[in-house]
Amino acid sequence: MKRKQFNRLSILAGALALTLPLAAFAQVKVGVTLSSTGPAASLGIPERNTVSLLPTEIAGQKVEYIVLDDATDPTIAVRNMRKLVTDDNVDVVIGTTASPGSIAMVDVAAETQTPMISVAANARIVEPVEGPRTWAFKTPQNDRLMADALARSMVRHGVKTLGFIGYNDAYGEGWLEEMTAAAEGQGIKVVAVERYARPDTSVTGQVLKLMSAKPDGILVAGSGTPVALPQSELKNRGYKGIMYQTHGAANNDVLRVCGKDCNDMYLPAGPLLVAEQLPDDNPVKQTALDYKNKYEAKYGPGSISTFGGHLWDAGMVIEAAIPAALETGAKPGTVEFRQALRDAIEQTQDLAASQGVFNMSADDHAGLDERARVMVKVVDGKWTYQPDLQ
Repeated sequence: MKRKQFNRLSILAGALALTLPLAAFAQVKVGVTLSSTGPAASLGIPERNTVSLLPTEIAGQKVEYIVLDDATDPTIAVRNMRKLVTDDNVDVVIGTTASPGSIAMVDVAAETQTPMISVAANARIVEPVEGPRTWAFKTPQNDRLMADALARSMVRHGVKTLGFIGYNDAYGEGWLEEMTAAAEGQGIKVVAVERYARPDTSVTGQVLKLMSAKPDGILVAGSGTPVALPQSELKNRGYKGIMYQTHGAANNDVLRVCGKDCNDMYLPAGPLLVAEQLPDDNPVKQTALDYKNKYEAKYGPGSISTFGGHLWDAGMVIEAAIPAALETGAKPGTVEFRQALRDAIEQTQDLAASQGVFNMSADDHAGLDERARVMVKVVDGKWTYQPDLQ
């Protein structure tokens, strides 16, 4: 009886010994909060889908992704981030989809000393790089970079006066500020400004005011499918000027919802949107096509979204940073590792991703330049690369 008990204990001890190294070998945890529901769902869903394509092992470390939905609500985004850091002990957070939530998360990132990589566009998420924003990074192009491209295109179109209708939140206000500066720098006057909310179902009053100002062009500053509302209203009311959108409209769902009303509109976008149309020497073409092929192999032809590309790029930044953070000797799951990961992300150099080439620094936590933008026109319901408007 004693011999059997001894054998049983020996087997148990051997099994425990085999599991101890695995238990001691902490895995990297990546928290993700996205707007899979709510007004920004058309952006958040492809972002969520992209998580399943990210690597689950980097530099010999297992990587776990914990994904939450914040319903396009900044309060929930902040709550999710606190949960991911406090309850799940993540090493880095990706998110969130919309600018208001991302801006609200920055203070939590600093408070908990957890690096975050936003997939929202507003420059105020990362600028200026001081205080809490030393812990915040982002992968979408800054509004300023895209506003400059729009202003240059407007000059080529002969636009002298511009109307503006944008979200009544951080995204819209950020774009109003950047577009006004870029337009004035090119001698273009903003003659009318209107705002609307993401969930609105009518913008008739705003559109009538815009049209009464008779601008040569109108910019819609929104993101996801809600941008179709003012676009369609203006077209249906007979507006004959040139329609512009921001890169927030670079989404196939926008074309589906907007239909023929989106024809002939112009927008700056990440190279991913027209990857096949880019010249072969474009530095991000192959990376963009790699992501596109992987995404469409899983989710179907034509399902690719530039917003999913922003999350893919966040994954690439983290993949490049983890080995450098591990070289410091810090262990995943510790404050020291989060600090080392933050430092490694900040030192990202010459990383060709799906939307541009990242060169981060202590003064630049977006890290993109003109290679991260192309001008696009909708022709017969399709995105068409416009190299002459670059």
